[in-house]
Amino acid sequence: MHDIEAARPLSSNRNGKLVGSTNVPGDKSISHRSLMFGAIADGRTVISGLLEGEDVLSTANAMSALGAVVEKINGDYIVDGVGNGGFRQPEDALDFGNAGTGSRLCMGLVGIYPFKSKFVGDASLSSRPMGRVLTPLTKFGVQILDQQNGKMPIILRGPDLAYGISYEPPMASAQVKSCVLLAGLMAAGVTTVVEAVPTRDHTERMLKGFGAKIEIETMSSGATKVHLQGQGRLLPQKIEVPGDPSSAAFIIVAALITPGSDVTIKNVLMNKTRTGLFETLTEMGADLEFSNLRTAGGEDVADIRARHSELRGVVVPATRAASMIDEYPILAIAASFALGETNMLGLEELRVKESDRLATVARGLEANGVECREANDSLSVTGYRQVPGGGTVATNFDHRIAMSFLIMGLASRQPVTIDDARMIATSFPDFVPTLERLGAEFHRLPATN
Repeated sequence: MHDIEAARPLSSNRNGKLVGSTNVPGDKSISHRSLMFGAIADGRTVISGLLEGEDVLSTANAMSALGAVVEKINGDYIVDGVGNGGFRQPEDALDFGNAGTGSRLCMGLVGIYPFKSKFVGDASLSSRPMGRVLTPLTKFGVQILDQQNGKMPIILRGPDLAYGISYEPPMASAQVKSCVLLAGLMAAGVTTVVEAVPTRDHTERMLKGFGAKIEIETMSSGATKVHLQGQGRLLPQKIEVPGDPSSAAFIIVAALITPGSDVTIKNVLMNKTRTGLFETLTEMGADLEFSNLRTAGGEDVADIRARHSELRGVVVPATRAASMIDEYPILAIAASFALGETNMLGLEELRVKESDRLATVARGLEANGVECREANDSLSVTGYRQVPGGGTVATNFDHRIAMSFLIMGLASRQPVTIDDARMIATSFPDFVPTLERLGAEFHRLPATN
């Protein structure tokens, strides 16, 4: 849609403190996986709290195209699964829009079937590399019938019979791990993924909940081995999707950098593979309070209270990157308001997100008067406590860039403008009204071509 419709610029500006409590959309990672696992379970899976962003709805449409029945009934999503191995060949290409997670995981889930499946996306997704998941799929015997130098559109065809493999991704990537495990569901024997640095483990937790035979082995080095027995039966589940910590991050940072603010976000996922930002903000001096800690659907959740804080610069080690890879854009905003220098290491993965996030963040900071140094795999930000603002940020169709710099404008001296707000709907459709209810102020500007 971003190629046809006019861009919708949006600006934000200081309007006093943010106060109140709110919820954030359901976790995107868990939402994608709930639909996929429900689609191959034997029977009816009920999902409450599903993120109704464009990315997740693209996955829902793909599951329908493959033969599952996906309906929204009384606020819940109902998925009538076809059973493991029961997908049918889709009549048309599977269109994932801007959904990198949905497309990469589905290449494993669907590409291993012995029929042709075509994967397409929007301009942004079509520019993103898929070779990292295509490489292990070929080890299962999957043929790549068509591709654009490792990018979409891609056509795959699986073997008549696939056998489990052992694979060690060359980079820390939950998407690659999950793609391999999902392909392993259809393969005979055991599929093993070895991770030198553990990544988010929603796939393992949820597969276990659906009844898959999966074991996790922790090595003395800290590495993990995930073993999955293929061709097993998955049982339908009732899933409550907790709030997305990546979405909560924007509201938390907004409260931390805006004087007088006091905001509580309810029911936020606290999986330890996703809380690197909270750890980093605490080190920076953030006033964060975690309460009502509990377990829901096999995941830890909590309510998070964030109050305005005098932040200070820190060094964020590369070892933390896997647990906060989506949060570096909003961390860069927090760092802009922190006293001293914040140095973020191990960021090479940001080069292959919805945009080259490392470069896009750096250009956005510079446009708003913030000093930064960008290297191949790191970013250093010098904080001012009083950020000038006043710039216009090129978002490059990246929802996290868009939301991060709108948060900057809530506390900077001058308003901050983003060139296009449309892609925010991919992960946080109610971002603007949610913040407006807490006291934020946004200005919608005339559409541009």
